[in-house]
Amino acid sequence: MTLKLYNTRTREVQPFEPLEAGNVRLYVCGPTVYDYAHIGNARPVIVFDLLFRLLCDIYGVDHVTYVRNITDVDDKINARAADEGVAIGDLTARTTAQFHDDIAALGALPPTMEPRATDHIDAMKAMIETLVAKGCAYAAQDHVLFEVASAPGYGGLSRRSVDEMEAGARVEVAPYKRDPMDFVLWKPSKSGEPGWPAPCGIAQKGRPGWHIECSAMAATHLGEVFDIHGGGIDLVFPHHENEVAQSTCAHGSDVMAQVWMHNGYLQVEGEKMSKSLGNFITIRDLLNEWPGEAVRLAMLASHYRQPFNWTETGVREAKRTLDHWYELTDSVEAASEAPREVLEALQDDLNTPKALAAMHELRHQASKGIEGAAAKLKAGGMFLGVLQQTHDQWTGWRPATFDLDEDEVGRLIEARLAAREAKDFTEADRIRDELATMGVALKDGPEGTSWEIAR
Repeated sequence: MTLKLYNTRTREVQPFEPLEAGNVRLYVCGPTVYDYAHIGNARPVIVFDLLFRLLCDIYGVDHVTYVRNITDVDDKINARAADEGVAIGDLTARTTAQFHDDIAALGALPPTMEPRATDHIDAMKAMIETLVAKGCAYAAQDHVLFEVASAPGYGGLSRRSVDEMEAGARVEVAPYKRDPMDFVLWKPSKSGEPGWPAPCGIAQKGRPGWHIECSAMAATHLGEVFDIHGGGIDLVFPHHENEVAQSTCAHGSDVMAQVWMHNGYLQVEGEKMSKSLGNFITIRDLLNEWPGEAVRLAMLASHYRQPFNWTETGVREAKRTLDHWYELTDSVEAASEAPREVLEALQDDLNTPKALAAMHELRHQASKGIEGAAAKLKAGGMFLGVLQQTHDQWTGWRPATFDLDEDEVGRLIEARLAAREAKDFTEADRIRDELATMGVALKDGPEGTSWEIAR
């Protein structure tokens, strides 16, 4: 089956053909590292991790390059460092490590490369000077700005009119701009802010604008034109639109990336996530309450292009699903490759709902003892980025707020067993109810009684 992907640029699902079959190139916008990443950041990490796994399966792991950047120079970083009274480098190092820990718990593989913006300042300056030399950018009052009028295809990715873009760009209207739509490539640094020698003969030290960072890092590591550029739907305009304009004008190319992919918006319990609504949730918050694999599976339940509504009901159901999958695959060796039905679903524009439907059918078959079903179930789960642990590791997970006395739980389980052996079922039921009140769920099986946190 041919891999098909929805291309935001063409608004069509189309067969994917890499520019070079032996060198498939994927770029995804990464985090701005100033705080814990929130669950909206988790969705593109999970979506494009799954795409990376699929591309490696089709073309071979040695023939896929996945670049996800780290933005470590930004106004939010400067403000947070000042508020905390810490060095900017210390802040970005700490928050980058937090990000890595959190997404590893979500089952995300490391990208092939993870460039940092501050390591690519020279590449950004070179691109800026090329744009100025080509008449696509200009210097004014210690700034360098991209002249949108020089890019005739501007707005083509987002399909917005000039009026819509002017209304929605949230650009800084400044007297030195030739047009309100022109955007910053370079700006002067204030006292105490990070700064580098400026391009274009500007005397004052400065720093790059956000958009030029990704254009320069993508070109450095993937080339002037590459296969796939991904990110959240919120980045289509202005960030990705501006990337396209800068890159195509600088390199003289028709496109920056052949395919543009964007995951849908995220809500929390049916509402937009925001600190003012009190529903702002970080990945770390979730990981304190739920296993990372449950968070991952919950997010894969919806098609990546659709809006995703995060609910406690959804993650609870994902955990219960994984409880059953782990039971069925305990001590089972995974099949040598993921099930055909799962792979075919994913090759259809990452159709995870269809892939999970195939997994549920395998679960049904494994429950009935059909030969090979459990091995396929395990292989499919591992391909999706779950079932990465042993059964004991999975059942041994505890939330960060866990404060039960496990010795007391064990004593009560032994007392219940003794009551059952004495046929005192009233006492056995009372102990089960006591444990349930404590938040403990019991599982009776041929090998004895186990327990887990009731969620």
